[in-house]
Amino acid sequence: MKMSLRNEIATVIGIELSNPIVNIKYKVLKSTQEDGYTRQLIEYDSYGDKVSAFLLLPESLDNNPAILINHQHNREHHLGKSEVCGLAGNPLQAFGSELVKKGFVVLAPDSICFEDRRRDTSVEGFDFWQHFDEMCYRILKGDYLMKKVLNDAMNGITLLSNLDYVDNKRIGTLGHSYGGNTVLFLSALDERIAFSCASGSACTFENRMSNNVGIEMASVIPNFHGKYDIDDLVSCIAPRRLLIVSSDDDKYSKDASYIVAKASPIYSEFNSLHNLQHNRYQGGHALTKERFDDIIKWLVANSIMK
Repeated sequence: MKMSLRNEIATVIGIELSNPIVNIKYKVLKSTQEDGYTRQLIEYDSYGDKVSAFLLLPESLDNNPAILINHQHNREHHLGKSEVCGLAGNPLQAFGSELVKKGFVVLAPDSICFEDRRRDTSVEGFDFWQHFDEMCYRILKGDYLMKKVLNDAMNGITLLSNLDYVDNKRIGTLGHSYGGNTVLFLSALDERIAFSCASGSACTFENRMSNNVGIEMASVIPNFHGKYDIDDLVSCIAPRRLLIVSSDDDKYSKDASYIVAKASPIYSEFNSLHNLQHNRYQGGHALTKERFDDIIKWLVANSIMK
């Protein structure tokens, strides 16, 4: 049933699960030595687009865990990979520079329309119209922005899995808000991902529409909600390890408890209910130091298991 559901969701979005790209080559544009790790600015092709990303490499490279970190939105299109790597923006989004020091190989790409993947990189802040156009142009052609976001992310997982020093059984993904939403869709469809953390993003379409909560443009997938919702994505992730982070006053993770409850039976069928963890906090949407630290601890602990 789970395989059928995964295939159905992939078909609705337009993802070809049976014919993935098996090798992603990248070019190193710049290499910078930091305290305890190396940061490489790299570029690679993803279905004709150039993806700009940071690849963070720990000092010791031998069968390391790896993680793809999907950046947030926060109405700041000029920020992407740089915020993840602690070079700009909110320090509580700098998961990359923290995880590489704990032995992770980190890939932090720019999502389409963010940072170096904007048509006009001189704009700082909310570049709404470019993002809106990227969605609309695709829908007019029968294509979806989510398909592009996920194909790019899956190619990122392929890039990590091709690195000789990465343990392919210990590849994870992480994201907050927009990045967390990407995590849920990506982890549902890409079984190479062993562990995932989605923060500030577990909210059903039904709840959003009932409470007049905005829907991020990549999530505008025609004909999706009539049959599927976010709990179906979490069900597809079973029995793999998933941490959902939510908070009481966050409208973007308002019914996370409901999602976890709906997905729990299939985790139980796999005798893996312990692999589905939900951390609920007080407060709003923005990450706190407590949540940041707890996410890091969970990722480190779950990267050890195979």
